[in-house]
Amino acid sequence: MEVKGKILQIDDDVEFSKLTKMWLQNAGYEISNAEDGVEGLRRVFSGRPNLVLLDAVLPKMDGWEVCRRIREMCDIPVVMVTVRGQKDERLKGFVLGADDYITKPVDFPELIARVQAVLKRATWDTQDNEPSTFHNGEIEVEWRSHQVWVRGKLVKLSPTEFRILACLIKNRGWIVTHEQLLEKAWGPNYIGDKSFVKLYIRYLRKKIEADPHNPHLILTERGVGYHFAVQSDEPDKLREGHVENAKDLAESTAA
Repeated sequence: MEVKGKILQIDDDVEFSKLTKMWLQNAGYEISNAEDGVEGLRRVFSGRPNLVLLDAVLPKMDGWEVCRRIREMCDIPVVMVTVRGQKDERLKGFVLGADDYITKPVDFPELIARVQAVLKRATWDTQDNEPSTFHNGEIEVEWRSHQVWVRGKLVKLSPTEFRILACLIKNRGWIVTHEQLLEKAWGPNYIGDKSFVKLYIRYLRKKIEADPHNPHLILTERGVGYHFAVQSDEPDKLREGHVENAKDLAESTAA
């Protein structure tokens, strides 16, 4: 069987790790294990896995700190898999840079599906018929390397921040609803929880706007979503009636 990717699981629950390894191996993945945060972090940087499954509660170094350090150094996708399932803890995981958050006890077919979704999002790239870069005079994005320059300065974005920015830029001039951004960044499991989107929009504005309190790149359509502003020399794709269509979509999704 062809190996689909290398996964590192950092979890001190030996029995759970054995079950996870069995399911993921059967699905075609190569999986290795670490039982504490320090060893896990060492294996991240020595083994360069394609994805990390990370528990929050670990000996020597907790999963929150491991996630933070991974995200400081690289863009390897991180999926938190933990008993800590409160909303504020899930938000904490996303703030630290986790790409997904799964609460134990785990449904293993769902775990595999979400691993596949995260890996697919991590390798998501521009379409063949699109330019390899975007530049509007203020912000420049290199799609394949995921590098972003703002007013000539290289800015570090997390993978989730980059996906949200890319979605807005590629649909610039059009309103992208909260639900559409949630699905693009985290998948359909988080539809309806707008707090994740609002949090990351705030982070993005701090990194790319000259004045985050008076944004002119990422604009809010209150109650609907956001759009990336078109420049004066770009064809304005925003059409009368699109706002109403977006509002209808937002209302139907919330119903």
